[in-house]
Amino acid sequence: MSSMSEDDAVALLRRLGEHRVDACVGGGWGVDALLGRQTREHSDLDLWLPAAHLEHLFVAFAAVGLDRIFPWPGDRPWNFVLHDGADLRVDLHLYEACPDGSVYYGSALDGEVFPAEALDGAGTIAGVPVRCEAAEWSLRWHTGYQARDVDHHDVPLLCRRFDLALPPAFA
Repeated sequence: MSSMSEDDAVALLRRLGEHRVDACVGGGWGVDALLGRQTREHSDLDLWLPAAHLEHLFVAFAAVGLDRIFPWPGDRPWNFVLHDGADLRVDLHLYEACPDGSVYYGSALDGEVFPAEALDGAGTIAGVPVRCEAAEWSLRWHTGYQARDVDHHDVPLLCRRFDLALPPAFA
């Protein structure tokens, strides 16, 4: 089973910063960053980044062995998982910045557009400031599919902390 500790997450984010990769933390670590503390174990680190930064990410991660694609149901060219062959997994979400300031994520035929502010949240992992999904968008991206145990853990914490309405599926 893969595991992403807070030390691993911070080290990977620092490495990306050294390679000028503009990464934004999402998923479970994004929720914990918004909360300012680790609330559960994480199997991976979800990252949003501009597609134009992918080459720099590959260089940064290859040096630490994160250089294999981990086959995952629904993999697409803009969303796939890298791993190190042992414990570390990073779930990448690549986007394009639009001229109007919005963000485009997905295929040319069935993509999604959302405001850049969705990726302008601020949080901490192990006391280190990180950019992460904004709370409202993190909540949105934790719903709309069959909720997993980790979602039933994350969503109520996010709603309580940011005074957001608890979605009916989580009541």
